[in-house]
Amino acid sequence: MNLSLLDWRRRVAALHADVRSCADPEQGWQRWRAGRDELFAGHPASPLDEQARAGFAGLPVAPYDPALRFEPLLEAAEPLRREVPTAADGVVPLERIGAVELPGVGRLDVWWVALYGGGVFLPLRDGTAGGTTYGGGRYLLDTVKGADLGGDDGRLVVDLNFAYHPSCAYDPRWSCPLAPEGNRVGTPVAAGEQLPPGGWY
Repeated sequence: MNLSLLDWRRRVAALHADVRSCADPEQGWQRWRAGRDELFAGHPASPLDEQARAGFAGLPVAPYDPALRFEPLLEAAEPLRREVPTAADGVVPLERIGAVELPGVGRLDVWWVALYGGGVFLPLRDGTAGGTTYGGGRYLLDTVKGADLGGDDGRLVVDLNFAYHPSCAYDPRWSCPLAPEGNRVGTPVAAGEQLPPGGWY
């Protein structure tokens, strides 16, 4: 069995643990950027193919904006279940566990991935989708994969500077759940990972 994907997940989880340990959010973001670039450039489970890795000079990321870091309360929302089809992984069941209100962006549903182990999932498809960011949207939190910025007392740390593209944005061989209704806003979020000119593939 190839354990490279397991190692990738371990490294992503360790990277986010390092981010959570930083007293300065921007310093944590800088470590996150450097860590993701290292993984994309050299890890065998990188979503970039060999050709893309050969010319890889780092993921394009917007400058850090401290005004885009929030610690919203997880607000109550009517229970809802969605079954999101993916090309390779079948149907991913999502159960809405609440919502967060992000000033200047809007209200976003927060989901629990209702599979073995579970996890919090917070995708975002904003007004930049299909332009400077992937048309299917980006992820803010995906604790199944270790993307967890922290929070307590009923709050989640939601930092839009950490918005990142799912693996399917880089190579069509990857499959990932995309932002459902309730996670789509018209407001452009000019933060986080961006697409290079012409996209990735």
